[in-house]
Amino acid sequence: MTTNKYIVLSSDHAGIQLRQVVAAHIAAKGWEVVNIGPTSSESTPYPKHGEAAAQLVASGDCRFGIVLCGTGQGIMMAANKVRGIRCGVCSDTFSARMIREHNNANMLSMGVRVIGEGVALDIVDAFLSAQFEGGRHATRVEMIEALEG
Repeated sequence: MTTNKYIVLSSDHAGIQLRQVVAAHIAAKGWEVVNIGPTSSESTPYPKHGEAAAQLVASGDCRFGIVLCGTGQGIMMAANKVRGIRCGVCSDTFSARMIREHNNANMLSMGVRVIGEGVALDIVDAFLSAQFEGGRHATRVEMIEALEG
């Protein structure tokens, strides 16, 4: 995994406002933000935004990705179609920590219609501060990667 300080953020139209809040939050913590999501509230399909962010993570240009849509589910599904991506939807800090510690997730997805701003920022902090534990979890992550063919 790359050790750079770049995090890509993207969303569909529903996630624009929270995406900007998250971008400012992580920038204040020293991360370099690559904000590639839409800027207008005009309806836009989440799959293209999830895939675009995932490509930047998979290529190594960005260390992590954070994506948002109404529920977080659809954009997460799109991101996970990109080889090398392990993205999980989180609506609590425990899950955000666990997807890093146990699943070595490189992307986080959140639902803007599911959680509020304060919870979202706590989730982001939990995700970014957690470290992959390796060990038996590394074997399981390798099994997930083997499913990609």
